[in-house]
Amino acid sequence: MKLSVYNDIVKYLNSRDNGYSLDDIYTKFSEFSQKTLASIYSQEYQKKMKRIHSRHHVSEKMDEYYYRYCEESQHRTHQHVILHLARMTGLAPSLMARIILERHLMYTKYNGQAVPKSVVTQMLKDTSQIEDPLLALEIDMCSTADCVYGPIADTIKLSLGHEKEDFLKKKLDELGLPYQGEDQLRAKGYDKTPDTILQVPIAVDGCVVNWIESKALFGDPTNHAAYLKDQFWSYWNRFGAGLVIYWFGFVEDLDVHREKGIMLMDRFPEDIVTITTFI
Repeated sequence: MKLSVYNDIVKYLNSRDNGYSLDDIYTKFSEFSQKTLASIYSQEYQKKMKRIHSRHHVSEKMDEYYYRYCEESQHRTHQHVILHLARMTGLAPSLMARIILERHLMYTKYNGQAVPKSVVTQMLKDTSQIEDPLLALEIDMCSTADCVYGPIADTIKLSLGHEKEDFLKKKLDELGLPYQGEDQLRAKGYDKTPDTILQVPIAVDGCVVNWIESKALFGDPTNHAAYLKDQFWSYWNRFGAGLVIYWFGFVEDLDVHREKGIMLMDRFPEDIVTITTFI
């Protein structure tokens, strides 16, 4: 994807604010796959939540949201009160649900003291642990409605990541290319490892590839820069040149490090040169 096109998509998302659905985006940019557009939407939504996080997570605001929830749920002003609060404030449903649950536990179970994050997280994952059935139902509705945050969204992302990693390994197996997986490498003491390290290097588009990293998302400038800093250059430093596969596409202008040893693709390479080619 050209940078200019990516910027057009981001501009569209920012201009519509909360007044759009994924279906709107799919229709507007129908030349791209839904998974690509959903990934861009998710990344931009997360950036927005990071920008506004601090204004919602001050004690006075959190109390305000909780008291509004208590009042409106008592009078059933709206069918789904926490979802309504999320929409009115622009906060992700699952993030608003966390605030309400945290405040509820703090005032009903912890005598006004801070609630351990692990307790809140566990209850968000398993709402049967919440004694208030109405609050449990409200939080379930938030998890269902939230396609970016929350336990359901996290499970889907994790499953998609595993699916793409399994596909990568399957392709390597089909080609008879021996490799070591992330678990094997960590067992040897490596802390930062790519998904696969090839035991015998290959060549792709004239570039040597010693390792392959699978990313079940779209490669945008912000996230790619972070991955370069936190992961890819570390892999290059330890294992040499490698390949990153952004399965849902990437901004083409980011593929500028091939000569240095990091190349980007959006699919498993078709033209692979192996040592057996010369035997």
